[in-house]
Amino acid sequence: MKHSVPLLVFIGCCLLFASFSFPINDEEEASLYLLKFGYLEPNGYRVGALVGPDGISNAIKDFQRFAGINQTGMLDNDTLGMMNTPRCGVKDKIGHSSFARRKRYALQGSKWRKTDLTYRISKYPQKLKNKSKIDKEIARAFKVWSDVTTLTFEERKRGRVNIDIRFERGEHGDGDPFDGPGKTLAHAFFPQFGGDAHFDDEESWTISERSGTNLFQVAAHEFGHSLGLSHSDEKKALMAPYYRGFQPTLKLDSDDVKAIQSLYGSKDQPTPSEDEEPSGPPPDTSDAPDLCQDASIDTITRLQNGSTYVFKGDFYWKILQDAIADGYPRKIADDWDGLEGNLDASLTWSNGKTYFFKGGRYWRFTNKVMDSGYPKLLSRGFEGIPDMLDAAFVWSGNGKTYFFKGDKYWRYESNSDPPVSDQYPKPISNWNGLPNDIDAAFQWENSRTYFFKGDKYYRFNDVNFRVDSTDPSFPRSTSVWWFDCRSISHRTDATETSTPNQELAIRDNNTVIRIDSNPGLI
Repeated sequence: MKHSVPLLVFIGCCLLFASFSFPINDEEEASLYLLKFGYLEPNGYRVGALVGPDGISNAIKDFQRFAGINQTGMLDNDTLGMMNTPRCGVKDKIGHSSFARRKRYALQGSKWRKTDLTYRISKYPQKLKNKSKIDKEIARAFKVWSDVTTLTFEERKRGRVNIDIRFERGEHGDGDPFDGPGKTLAHAFFPQFGGDAHFDDEESWTISERSGTNLFQVAAHEFGHSLGLSHSDEKKALMAPYYRGFQPTLKLDSDDVKAIQSLYGSKDQPTPSEDEEPSGPPPDTSDAPDLCQDASIDTITRLQNGSTYVFKGDFYWKILQDAIADGYPRKIADDWDGLEGNLDASLTWSNGKTYFFKGGRYWRFTNKVMDSGYPKLLSRGFEGIPDMLDAAFVWSGNGKTYFFKGDKYWRYESNSDPPVSDQYPKPISNWNGLPNDIDAAFQWENSRTYFFKGDKYYRFNDVNFRVDSTDPSFPRSTSVWWFDCRSISHRTDATETSTPNQELAIRDNNTVIRIDSNPGLI
């Protein structure tokens, strides 16, 4: 049986946010499938966009090429059969990349900046009752990747982790609902979006059985996405999108190995350290503030090399994924030659330059080395931006630079003339849920923007354009979640299971579209 391609397929808003259902039997359902998995581009997401017959035929050919079947451009039996095969929910085609590539494996474009990663199963499956066996299967799935790289994985039952693992049903809060047994099995976030992995709890998950869906195999595949791998068009690769049934001796294909080692290196070729630790005897820090007693900060920023630093008074601290690094605090003057203490704000641009602001001056650094000719006057280098700032950051929602002061904010665009539009300043109340008089703000390694005030912090949802609505709610305790001060905390959030990098972020496999916000608003 073959289906003729319709003359025009109408893709409007209803199609963008709809989801296809199995089994796929007709052109409309196939078009939804092609859209969901990246083979159709809905023309910039305009309402009423039209995709002609050539566009549909080419999308089908792309799918057939990736699936390794005859490229007819028609919805023949082989094509419908592949579309109805249980599979991973992550897109096959990421962005606008071509399938005609020299390397069969695909990298999504982000990776973890560290190789020692942590994880937790925060929600277990309902049907598979033996938690200890589930823990072992998940650990085995991570070991598939650590066996061929410098990566290590540690399970943690509490505290902040890199990868959160959950078994969910239907709509579960990330805009990509599951669809019941035997269809989309699981999906995962890429590193830049948090790395979490979700499994459809309506599947019949099994361990070492030919029946049902093998948990180990699917988990190993999903964790490939959590580490930065896209789908492979090599049929034998673990990162191929389709479930192949139970395999008693699962092994990585050479395609998988090349892909993961291109990101993290092999065991005999470890990746170099990204940050040089201070040498020499530790300085006298007896007069340094205690961040566990008073978690308020002057500023926080993430350098080009991936290191995150908090500044307060004349001291600074290096922040790891789960705590303050050993050997801190240190004096700013000892390690940041030329930089003063009691800073107002800081930010790091995509060119790797870090800017520190104090009063009416600013300093520019490349990692910890100050560029020549600084400090300079803020009015000369950042025309239209006021002195005595509260916070500065590059917003993850649109990549633009913002400055906060009191109850107002300014958007700065260095390539515009003037760099600050006459529409500014605007009220901070436009940023729904944020208070005035912010102390600090920055974009973290998970590409989310965080705001700090007093001893609390807020996480901003770029899609809803408001402070995230989660349980536990924001604001949260900075000392607990960023400085790991649980031993002195009597708050309930000392036992929370959510962490700053478990974000309600938009994934590349999502049908929710992230659009640059209305310039009249921000």
